[in-house]
Amino acid sequence: MNTLTPLHVHTPTWESRPLSATLDALVLLKMEALQPTGSFKIRGIGHACQVSCEAGANRLVCSSGGNAGYAVAYAGRKLGVGVTVVVPKTTPNWMRETIQQENAAVIEHGESWDDSHAYASELAGQDGTAYIHPFDDPRIWSGHASIIEEIAHDGLKPDAIVLSVGGGGLLCGVLEGLHRVGWTGIPVIAAETEGAASFAASVEAGRLITLDKIASVATTLGARTVAPEALAWTHRHIIMPWTVSDRAAVDACIRFADDHRTLVEPACGAALSAIYNRASLLACLKRVMVIVCGGAGVSLSLLREWDRRIGSYEPNHSPY
Repeated sequence: MNTLTPLHVHTPTWESRPLSATLDALVLLKMEALQPTGSFKIRGIGHACQVSCEAGANRLVCSSGGNAGYAVAYAGRKLGVGVTVVVPKTTPNWMRETIQQENAAVIEHGESWDDSHAYASELAGQDGTAYIHPFDDPRIWSGHASIIEEIAHDGLKPDAIVLSVGGGGLLCGVLEGLHRVGWTGIPVIAAETEGAASFAASVEAGRLITLDKIASVATTLGARTVAPEALAWTHRHIIMPWTVSDRAAVDACIRFADDHRTLVEPACGAALSAIYNRASLLACLKRVMVIVCGGAGVSLSLLREWDRRIGSYEPNHSPY
């Protein structure tokens, strides 16, 4: 249990009339897009940063050109410690600037997140510097579990939970939360886009699969290999992979913006598209909870670009 004062906020749960009408069931939205950093990441990453500082760390380092880097930078500013974020060369200038606005130092290293991760790991052993992994860390899962604790506190037990899977940090946290509150029988629908479906591939193979590359507009789902714990959970909880196209994910983002006046990344659109497209896994359910994971890497202009270029889109920044 997290006894530290959290850096995240208790997000609201909205009843979605448009999505409920589409699915012919009550659809509830856990609005993680309304976190201070725009995504759920601040829950687990904020907790991991706090624990690291309590253990004596005076500087934090992470490898991310996206939501995780932003969350560590935000947490470091709130905790009063320095932060270094290592980003690959493909990270857009606007995301670097967003991270720097939180008083974090940004270092470019490598062509991909894997290169940045290796370099950041080397920095972590120096002079009280702690490494914060984007998703594969029990402290992060523990922080993300607070999503379910809030849902339980609000008295909103669903028949199923729909969420997006990238590296598996959110999935592991939600499952930990479900078991904390005793909701062990609630199935989880794990949505991914076709070019980033490392979890679905691993479930099908019965072992961890590493994708050759990420070929999806949903770059924040772009872990070539999911956390081992994500696959391990399939042996102790009902988890059903659901894979959607980039077109479906982006269409869901556009429809969600119209329906709820909120912008989310295509990674989040993967989960929302399961409702908009009436996924067969949700048939006959009465109450469905969607984790609207959000994302800082979205704007009206980017959404228009993804919509226009969906057939030939190439990821252009770090998946985390």
